[in-house]
Amino acid sequence: MGASYGRGGATQTLQDMANSDCIVLQGGNMAEAHPVGFQWVSEAKARGAKVIHVDPRFTRTSAVADKHIPIRAGSDVVLFGALINYVLANDLWFREYVLSYTNAATIVGEEYRDTEDLHGLFSGFDPETGKYDPTTWAYAAPDGDGRVDSPGEQEHGASASERAAGDELGSGGPSLEHAEVLRDETLQHPRTVFQILKKHYQRYTPEMVSQMCGISEDDFYYLARAITENSGPDRTTCFGYATGWTQHTFGAQFIRSCAILQLLLGNVGRPGGGIMALRGHASIQGSTDIPTLFNLLPGYLPMPRTGLHDSLDDYLTSIASPHQKGYWTNARSYFVSLMKAWYGDAATADNDFCFDYLPHLDGPHGTYQTTVAMLEDQVEGYFVLGQNPAVGSANGRMQRMGMSHLKWMVVRDLALIETANFWKEGPEIDSGELKTEDIETEVFFMPAATHVEKAGSFTQTQRLLQWRHQALPPKEDCQSELSFFYELGQLIRAKLADSTDPRDRPLLDLTWDYPMVDGEPDAESVLREINGYYVGGERDGQTLTAYTEMADDGSTAGGCWIYTGVYADDVNQAARRVPQGGGGVSQREWGWAWPADRRILYNRASADPSGKPWSERKKLIWWDPDAGRWVGDDNPDFPLERDPAARPDPSIGGPEALAGDDPFIMQADGKGWLFAPKGLVDGPLPTHYEAQESPVDNALYPQQQSPARIMFPRTDNLEAPSAGTPGDDVFPFVFTTYRLTEHHTAGGMSRWLPYLSELQPQMFCEVSPELAAERGLSNDGWATIISPRAVIEARVLVTDRMRTLRINGRDVHQIGLPYHWGQGREAVVEGDAANDLIGLALDPNTQIQESKVGSCDIRAGRRPRGSAANELVDDYNRRAGVTIATDSERVTEPDKEIIYPPIEENAAGGEAGVEAGADEENPNDEPGYSRW
Repeated sequence: MGASYGRGGATQTLQDMANSDCIVLQGGNMAEAHPVGFQWVSEAKARGAKVIHVDPRFTRTSAVADKHIPIRAGSDVVLFGALINYVLANDLWFREYVLSYTNAATIVGEEYRDTEDLHGLFSGFDPETGKYDPTTWAYAAPDGDGRVDSPGEQEHGASASERAAGDELGSGGPSLEHAEVLRDETLQHPRTVFQILKKHYQRYTPEMVSQMCGISEDDFYYLARAITENSGPDRTTCFGYATGWTQHTFGAQFIRSCAILQLLLGNVGRPGGGIMALRGHASIQGSTDIPTLFNLLPGYLPMPRTGLHDSLDDYLTSIASPHQKGYWTNARSYFVSLMKAWYGDAATADNDFCFDYLPHLDGPHGTYQTTVAMLEDQVEGYFVLGQNPAVGSANGRMQRMGMSHLKWMVVRDLALIETANFWKEGPEIDSGELKTEDIETEVFFMPAATHVEKAGSFTQTQRLLQWRHQALPPKEDCQSELSFFYELGQLIRAKLADSTDPRDRPLLDLTWDYPMVDGEPDAESVLREINGYYVGGERDGQTLTAYTEMADDGSTAGGCWIYTGVYADDVNQAARRVPQGGGGVSQREWGWAWPADRRILYNRASADPSGKPWSERKKLIWWDPDAGRWVGDDNPDFPLERDPAARPDPSIGGPEALAGDDPFIMQADGKGWLFAPKGLVDGPLPTHYEAQESPVDNALYPQQQSPARIMFPRTDNLEAPSAGTPGDDVFPFVFTTYRLTEHHTAGGMSRWLPYLSELQPQMFCEVSPELAAERGLSNDGWATIISPRAVIEARVLVTDRMRTLRINGRDVHQIGLPYHWGQGREAVVEGDAANDLIGLALDPNTQIQESKVGSCDIRAGRRPRGSAANELVDDYNRRAGVTIATDSERVTEPDKEIIYPPIEENAAGGEAGVEAGADEENPNDEPGYSRW
């Protein structure tokens, strides 16, 4: 939808899934991976909702769904493109919602060229840099000559792609210079977003879904009817996804394609609608809100960058223009309040509120860039907290080899995980590549407290903060994260106390003064600081109740603007525990949801343009003309007293510029974005590309892979040849990874427990009966799986749960691999790590690795031991002709003819889909469906 309040946050709360009429679970296995949240799916089903599971495997989720639809891993954009085409061609889109609340009527500038025009590329691509110049995607300007674009020259050109990489645009998304855009409410202008959308998706047909996804046309129509029949004024459909969508080289576009569909159907901002980002650990959402991410500050404020943000004004100007619409224009208040929370009296207007204290980025510094830097001896020390990269990160061998180059490493965990023991028990010790006595890395293992041994808030998948009370004290020398980092900070500050070096001031000036309770920093005092409070004046020290109270003059402090209100009135709102969340559809009296305790984001869209509920059955908030304000069953996500008929001058900018029918209050134009004029670095519309490694040819465009993907062409990160290139038959199968209920991520919290280890004692692979017969695999026997990076072994599970799919006229076999095992004698059970097989290739928007699709071979029997294991991998790569240049080309030269679907001109000059009648070419008698 362009942008939301934050990265990965669900638009609705999980409880709201119970209000859905249709739930599509895709890109995840919710019943197994998110079993607590699945209760709401079960409740919706009990109320009559249809539940559909789209997944490569038949799982426990599939078993309780109304229908399971098998799909080839990595082909989801094809399916969504066809669903979008189906909705548009059959006139099934929610017309009044789309016209009023999205940018469908907005006109795009004349320079824009689509993938339809450029053989799978968008305009502005530079093959030398691998980056797009997004200025050609911009909206047309009102004067007809310019473009609505971001302020400042720093936002122009191919370098904008690098700055946007990894969500660096922050919570409010990309800036527009102003919100005065050209619109054609008739939607007939050929450069309206609506017409561009129709043209872009015309080639995505049921036949293409069958050809590229392996989904039968009957199953496609079942899904298409289910979601369209359960969307509209009186009904809503919800989608839920997990890492099956995110861990791809164009994973952000998977989610965007679903957002486009949901906007067209009117399923955003309404009860039972939205898109649920299912996040597996209790506070994964919290760790991006108050981030462990290299490129964001708390509340999704972007990190400053060297050479671009020399002053606070430079930085804030690049975040948002004061002339655009919405609350993101108040970023100065959010930033200044953050700096006051961190630096107190030291942060003043005279020193730009300590802006220069912040580190400035000189490029991406994500997990995998850091791994490469370790291998190049550019990193001396490494903290490993709540993760196990020796097992849980892609290309495990690179991770372990990188750690062997460090001077020191601190590992905080509950048990001696494989990362802590890589120097004596890692696979490279067995192979002879590393010798314990040669590794100079000094490893410090710091035992961590469990979640029941500490107090604090956690923020889970639905943006809900809940308070965890301490059940018992930590054992022996185990520490909570809060205690560990507080003490570490005190030690460092004490050592620097007499320093006069200016670079030490950011540490010495920190407000590091939390009160102590039973020897630990008081967790509630930290939450209070995050909430924010007044500084000086009559209300000095009083807590803020809403982020709208934050000021840009230093009179307020707050550690994370989206959390403001969680400690309103000096009460810990996250600790609310009213049974069932109290009355009403929003269940608002359990915990606290950011922002402003809103359970459904953008809920202004739950009412029609005049402010009335779309239907009695789906009402949520509405305009009360007598009270002159918005009221309802949720906290309105809209200016409370903004009349639906209000049409302020958009040039005034900020929240005051939002019209009464602009529900997307964080967007620069107040609308949901079907087309992203900027912000995404790999294209304004989702387009299907094949994975970095794929034995399947892209049948939609000559362009095989995402041209903007991030690659690491190295001898320790070789890639399998893609379809149609020499050697593609050496790694002919697709592997995909997943998790089990019985184990947790890399196994650090489960493989050390005998009860869970007994339930899932060994690493295994799931294969279809057809693949088992082709490769001589026997159930409960052993299999060896080889990729260009590694070889692993696994027990064989021959099962119909893994379907052989017919793709591009041939059978494609997929192999399912759980990723919970690792090699180390400390755990109750050990085994080869699936992540060792995975190569490093990243989504350029998020820096997330492509873990869900890779190429491999499989053979019966156990793998070789010692150096013979590496020799086997080397032999495969020699036979495949693999080099560091394999799959590293950005642009695929067109060597095949693409037959484009015909486009008919309608009477008004727009582009209309080709109508198909009820004949042999349209066996399902779908009226008006575009076919070719």
